[in-house]
Amino acid sequence: MNQGLYEELVTKLINYKINELDKDTFQIKKTSIDKAEASQLLSQHIGKVIKYALENLPKQKEIDLIDNQIKISNKIIQFLRDELKNEEFEGDLIETEGKILNAVFTKVDAHFKDLDLHLKEITPYTRLIHSELFTGGNAGTTLESELRKEILSSDKIDLLVSFIKWKGIRILERELREFTERGGKLRVITTTYIGATDSKAVEFLASLENTEVKVSYNTGNERLHAKAYLFQRNTGFHTGYIAIVSGSIDLLKKSVNRNWVSFERVFVLII
Repeated sequence: MNQGLYEELVTKLINYKINELDKDTFQIKKTSIDKAEASQLLSQHIGKVIKYALENLPKQKEIDLIDNQIKISNKIIQFLRDELKNEEFEGDLIETEGKILNAVFTKVDAHFKDLDLHLKEITPYTRLIHSELFTGGNAGTTLESELRKEILSSDKIDLLVSFIKWKGIRILERELREFTERGGKLRVITTTYIGATDSKAVEFLASLENTEVKVSYNTGNERLHAKAYLFQRNTGFHTGYIAIVSGSIDLLKKSVNRNWVSFERVFVLII
């Protein structure tokens, strides 16, 4: 084993490696699993084991492989149902046809005719449950294009930004108007930090329906320099964008040097 910090569940393999170490040469520190963290630690470990197992099933035709993966997954769920004597797990069993639900929309007063085309327009390229890092090198997928789709597919949007530039907001003008006009709720918090916020951008946002804008003028005591976007959906599949490196004030301007600002996109669970 390499020396250094660990935060790893002690499995039989790890315990074997620990016992192989020379106790006169190495210092070893182990702690008991915290009750509050037990379910998270154990589920993460089991998840890794199951993922490895499903990825390493004997080679076979793709359709047979998926069918076998579903059967094994259902056996695990059935074991939990029987072990815990909880019939609610029955609803977690995976249908054997192996489908993914992509959307549910009403046909009554729908503002689109072609569902597939509509989904193509509003579904983020990076999907809803995957994380993604946006930098200047994201070939084919830009932050601008993803934000357009995030806006059009959301039911509620929260924006926390240190300042707002009109040349950045105008790029998303059509999507923001469409979002708020169909009943989407938009909340924005910004500041007058370093005098960078454009009044035209704030006035435009404030003019939108179902929109709340708050501006902090207390730059003497508050120096908010955050960039975070939260896109909430009634389906529960929320996504968030967090700036992890800052530097550019024209974030969405087409001529922006996106190498200055990196955004991490994450799946958000709201409880």
